[in-house]
Amino acid sequence: MLRSLLVFGVICASSVPRALAATAWRFSGPATSPTEQTGNYTGFSNNTLQDTHVVKGKAFNRFIQIWLENTDFEDAGSTPAWENLAKRGLLLSSYHSLTHPSEPSYIASVGGDFWGLHNDDYYHIPENVSTVIDLLEEKNISWATYQENMPTDAFYGYSHSSTNYLNSSAVDYPFYMRKHNPLEIYDSVSQNPARQGRIRNFNDFANDVVNGSLSQWIFVTPNMVNDAHDTTTDFCADFLEYWLYPLLDDDRFNSDGTIIVLTFDENETYAKQNRVYTLVLGKGLPRHLVGKTDDTFYTHYSLLSTVEANWGLKNLGRNDVNKTMSNVFDFVAKKSGYKNVHVPEEKRPQLNVTGVFAGPLNPQMYLPFYAPEDLQIKGAGGQGVYVADSLDTSAKYSTLGDAQNLTTTPYPWIVEEES
Repeated sequence: MLRSLLVFGVICASSVPRALAATAWRFSGPATSPTEQTGNYTGFSNNTLQDTHVVKGKAFNRFIQIWLENTDFEDAGSTPAWENLAKRGLLLSSYHSLTHPSEPSYIASVGGDFWGLHNDDYYHIPENVSTVIDLLEEKNISWATYQENMPTDAFYGYSHSSTNYLNSSAVDYPFYMRKHNPLEIYDSVSQNPARQGRIRNFNDFANDVVNGSLSQWIFVTPNMVNDAHDTTTDFCADFLEYWLYPLLDDDRFNSDGTIIVLTFDENETYAKQNRVYTLVLGKGLPRHLVGKTDDTFYTHYSLLSTVEANWGLKNLGRNDVNKTMSNVFDFVAKKSGYKNVHVPEEKRPQLNVTGVFAGPLNPQMYLPFYAPEDLQIKGAGGQGVYVADSLDTSAKYSTLGDAQNLTTTPYPWIVEEES
């Protein structure tokens, strides 16, 4: 099996109340603008990144993904804010999430697998499991993630409650949830001192924009009300008008060669196929595609394969090389020479099933973490698999044997609450 090189600590996970009702919320910007720091978050930023070196890509030079929550494709598509944004970008009309609920899709989008996970509990993933960060750093491509209302860089807690800036008479609210911060869940990132400072909050974001030093690969998670999780699609639209609209006109964020992917983690109706509304925006989008629709079958794994193709990166040897699931964004595939696979609707996998996959994050059907099955396979970047020095390459899925039920025994990858 893969060897865990880290003994996890015991962290307090506070209980998390749900929103009282969607109608109780009225949007208010936490700051005067997205480039201003604010006391409505916890603490001001006292440092900036220095990411001014640019590694040129084949189709874009900066890749920003912004994740929103739990909305059916039809609901987002009928909202004026999204209709207006669609006129400025490319609609990916057949883009899909991977499963339910949130956390599995988040960790899969940066690691190429959701490892059998089917809940939003407090997990960690051992440090010899690679992620997109390993691929980027090998090519000296800068990266950062920005998490709204996260109190400190690389905060390890399950959630964080802070002053309710929407209602001064209300109690503190859990605006931040770790389940939406995938790089914090991978120990190879969150437990690496050289990487921890790149898991940042929105005050850091404002500081980095003003400093003109945003990274080339960026993952953005708004807080639990602004991403529509605890509110409505209309509330989220108000957030986008406050936060994203001005940034689209700011060259420090949306410079030439910038691609911005606005997507949802999953749909709201579990009985439906898991199609989510996804737009590609930014000055790096070819002009002839603005206002158009691309009906190619994509999933969250396409976020990995598209980045790999653009910068000629190695791959993770997981679902980022599953050709059915990881088509490269078409305009990037054409620039990089990658050939996508046509997947007709009747042959697309069901992506709304939950709890049926064995894996290391499924205590009911537990398997140890496993190495890529084929270490020689080439991905969208034309390169082979990235292999961490500490990886036991003999432990492959096909050699692990039957899954076990660990629900009555100590489970290795859960972070336990303090009593």
